[in-house]
Amino acid sequence: MAGSIQDASWNRFIQLLSYKAESAGLGMVKVEARNTSKECSICGNIQEMPLSKRTYNCQKCGMSKDRDINASINILKRAPLGQRESHAQGENIRPH
Repeated sequence: MAGSIQDASWNRFIQLLSYKAESAGLGMVKVEARNTSKECSICGNIQEMPLSKRTYNCQKCGMSKDRDINASINILKRAPLGQRESHAQGENIRPH
């Protein structure tokens, strides 16, 4: 039961995120997140990463990055190109 509640909460979050992106004129692309924190964002090597380990050190090419940054790069690489126009301008935006 706890798993189904967690799944429902996650699905609701995705719905809200999609709604907010659409209302801001932005698109949202779903990508497969499997192994994004275990895969080297440079060479593609996959190695085990316990959750307690915060830095990804590739045993194949030697790349070293924070595990979340490495995973973010992998997610970005998996997003299909050309789906929506990017509105990124490199500006610093302060939170409300």
